[in-house]
Amino acid sequence: MTEYGKPLQVTETGIPGLVVFDLPVHGDARGWFKENWQREKMTALGLPDFGPVQNNISFNDAVGTTRGIHAEPWDKWVSVATGRIFGAWVDLREGPTFGQVFTTELDPSRAIFVPRGVGNSYQTLEPDTAYTYLVNDHWSPTAEYSFLNLADETTGISWPIPLDQVQISEKDLKHPRLADVTPIGPKRILVTGANGQLGRALRDQFGDAAHIEYAARDDLDLTSPDLANARRWRDYGTIINAAAYTAVDTAETPDGRRDAWAANVTAVTWLARIATENGLTLVHVSSDYVYDGTSPTPYTETDPVSPLGVYGQTKAAADAIVSAVPHHYIIRTSWVIGDGKNFVRTMASLAQRGINPTVVSDQTGRLTFTTDIAAGIQHLLDTGAPHGTYNLTGAGEPASWADIARAVYHLTGHDPARITDVTTEQYFANATDPVAPRPTNSTLNLTKIQRAGYACVNHIDALNSYLGDS
Repeated sequence: MTEYGKPLQVTETGIPGLVVFDLPVHGDARGWFKENWQREKMTALGLPDFGPVQNNISFNDAVGTTRGIHAEPWDKWVSVATGRIFGAWVDLREGPTFGQVFTTELDPSRAIFVPRGVGNSYQTLEPDTAYTYLVNDHWSPTAEYSFLNLADETTGISWPIPLDQVQISEKDLKHPRLADVTPIGPKRILVTGANGQLGRALRDQFGDAAHIEYAARDDLDLTSPDLANARRWRDYGTIINAAAYTAVDTAETPDGRRDAWAANVTAVTWLARIATENGLTLVHVSSDYVYDGTSPTPYTETDPVSPLGVYGQTKAAADAIVSAVPHHYIIRTSWVIGDGKNFVRTMASLAQRGINPTVVSDQTGRLTFTTDIAAGIQHLLDTGAPHGTYNLTGAGEPASWADIARAVYHLTGHDPARITDVTTEQYFANATDPVAPRPTNSTLNLTKIQRAGYACVNHIDALNSYLGDS
């Protein structure tokens, strides 16, 4: 019998993400009314904002109708419109809770949220039962499903009406026992720009698990208007966009300007649309070049952007686009050093060859190694940190490029006094090609990401380790 007047409340189960809701039902002599799904109230109690796209109803004439155990690659909000059911849910996801069972009865005053990969089944306890469910994806023949036999001995489900006395479909009778079930893996993570400096660091950080996909430029055209059809995006949970145009000086040329906007803005626009439409988390890597460098203090995530050159303008535009994605992380970083040609390796080579360079001394910031960016990204994703913008650079005292050069010379056993300071204007005085304006202060405030639990590495200590590994 439906219970009237209960407050809206949630009860956790032993299966992660599977939660039961008591629903307020208001009744009188005419019948009853309830809010079957109310986004604002329910998300406030912890229900994921799962974005349903379809509402289904299964009507069952007879007591004992039994349907089961199906795990789909989408989330469900299950309730009963009329009648009563005994429900059984089995975790069929990869992981330590695989095979865990939860059972309960549902009537119009109770509902349950079933996360992706948890097997769902029920048995009707009253005639004319209508079982309803909202789902956040459309059925697809190419989606990955998993099934479990209703009579599996290891789960030990105590069906109110014995299975040999009820109506079950032939297909359900043939489903495998738990030992033979194919678990549903986690949602896929796509890393774009997988062959770049950061992309290679992300490969090392995330490894070769089956649900991690790496895409280089030749594998996926991010600027294509048909990008939305390039993958079944509902199978993905996260896109980490490590693809970018980073030739800051060439971006000041007509061809470079076009290419920079295509890679840094057009591509990001398509990714942002895909992430928004499919409920994905978009991780986007930004730059200190979104600032003009005139601040006397380190830049915080909320300081207004004021880019000086084309590259900075494209990164600032992309930040604005990504910030509109409901689930996003914008990673602002500076002076990136990774696997490949870079300032540190150039200085180490000059030191070894006996060359005494002039190095810019009026730009200050901190080095950021791609290994630390990759680790920081994984930390934010794994801990479920609040979405938003995070500065992520090396920690420690800011330094100029000339200071960094002297540190490289010292750490490689050469005399730091061989470095001669020069201003940015002097350094580029004889340049014949366009030169992008540089921010003089590239130091970013790290308080926010440190409060999120990530310990940024001192950039000079990281430099020492990098040189030792090179």
